[in-house]
Amino acid sequence: MTVTGRDIRVVSPSELPEQAASWLDAGHRLALVAGHDDGPHLRAVYLFTSPRPPQRVELHVILDAAHPTVPSLAALSFPAGRFEREMHDLFGVIPLDHPLPRRLVRHPHWPAGWYPMRHDSGPAPSFDQTVEPYPFVTVEGPGVYEIPVGPVHAGLIEPGHFRFSVVGETILKLKARLWFVHRGMEKLFQGRTPAEGVHLAERISGDSAAAHALAFSQAVEDALGLEVTPTGQRIRALLVELERVYNHTTDLGALANDVGYSLLNGHAQAIRERLLRLNHSITGHRLLRGSIGPGVTRLNRLPDPDQLADIAADISELAHLILASTTVRDRFTGTAVLNQAQAEDLGCLGYVARASGLAGDARLDHPTCDEVPDLVGHGQGDVLARFLVRRDEIAASFELIGRLHDLIDDLSPPDATRHPSDPERRSGVGIVEGWRGTITHRLEMSRGRLTRVKVVDPSWFNWPALPAALADTIVPDFPLANKSFNLSYAGNDL
Repeated sequence: MTVTGRDIRVVSPSELPEQAASWLDAGHRLALVAGHDDGPHLRAVYLFTSPRPPQRVELHVILDAAHPTVPSLAALSFPAGRFEREMHDLFGVIPLDHPLPRRLVRHPHWPAGWYPMRHDSGPAPSFDQTVEPYPFVTVEGPGVYEIPVGPVHAGLIEPGHFRFSVVGETILKLKARLWFVHRGMEKLFQGRTPAEGVHLAERISGDSAAAHALAFSQAVEDALGLEVTPTGQRIRALLVELERVYNHTTDLGALANDVGYSLLNGHAQAIRERLLRLNHSITGHRLLRGSIGPGVTRLNRLPDPDQLADIAADISELAHLILASTTVRDRFTGTAVLNQAQAEDLGCLGYVARASGLAGDARLDHPTCDEVPDLVGHGQGDVLARFLVRRDEIAASFELIGRLHDLIDDLSPPDATRHPSDPERRSGVGIVEGWRGTITHRLEMSRGRLTRVKVVDPSWFNWPALPAALADTIVPDFPLANKSFNLSYAGNDL
């Protein structure tokens, strides 16, 4: 049946592989897999999406709560295999014939058999370090040694453990171990109203507050049949572009800093501060919180076009000065290459994908409003390509912001209007191109309260690409390569 533009199908576990393969073969992307505890039974939801025109297909699989199993789709889709491992750790759903069934989210102090997203999981267990350590793959051979890094790092970086297997200075294998900041975000949504939930969504990954708030709000609006005015949609798109600009600008400077060009990083930080103050002046918050909510959009004032043009010129000059350095170009070019085949197989999103020659962009594939940017891309897949995509996306964002500015005629558009349908139980999906890539929220509601919210930040898809790109790269280039990806720990760990 078709519900709010989505095709929802209940399939048996045995039908799942054939159904999934048919949608993947038709060009759909597996956007998320969500476990659900429905009380008497468990349920696995597989969301497939395709662009132009946007299409969303959901496969729902009902599972025995006492012995929940699903056929693994890992052979069809690398992301599916990781979603299955996550679902096993959080819900106890066993993916049959999974090629790598080791734990993903579960840390040593979680006792085996404790599944925190189940309604009967009980209180969180106390820390117990006697449980088995994480099963890292050991790389052996003449001259091979290991370098463990983290999870605690210098400065403000979030916690993550990196284990390098190295010969000389050349990286043979890198394993990134995450989930040290797993906060149980999806559990925290349960029982909240949509108005309460948006405040949580803004804090999933702080540098993506506007994009996550928008994806969550779109999902609520999809579930409740709410329609936002065109002006409201344009304001939302403008705010997400401002978020893109300040984050990309920060990364331009940080990449220069990682090759010793700290002077231009200081210049980038000064521009970032101007952008954050601009955010505050138009929304009341430096990180753009509070302007987007389910059915509502508010803006204090529009940004000054002259100020935007001045900032855009400063950023253009910054990028030019960085790339004018032969030392910088030498360090960026050919470093940490992620080729197109790797990016496609891993399901990469955002600037990581576009720097490797893939063309996906949710602003075009699942547009928020009637104005969209030009697609930006480079195909080399190295640090330089990821720098150039950021640079070019900033220019495209400023151009789009200018067009949106001219079309916005009401800073406080009317709240969304409701469609007549009003079923007791509802579900909805929101898809937004955040500055890192496509963000997807899927939620279910009952009697005005959230019963399940599944969040997928683009970092979930892009983290496996970092070890792939670092194969045969030297250890001293790791900080530079890592920054060129700039993945969110909090957005991944949830």
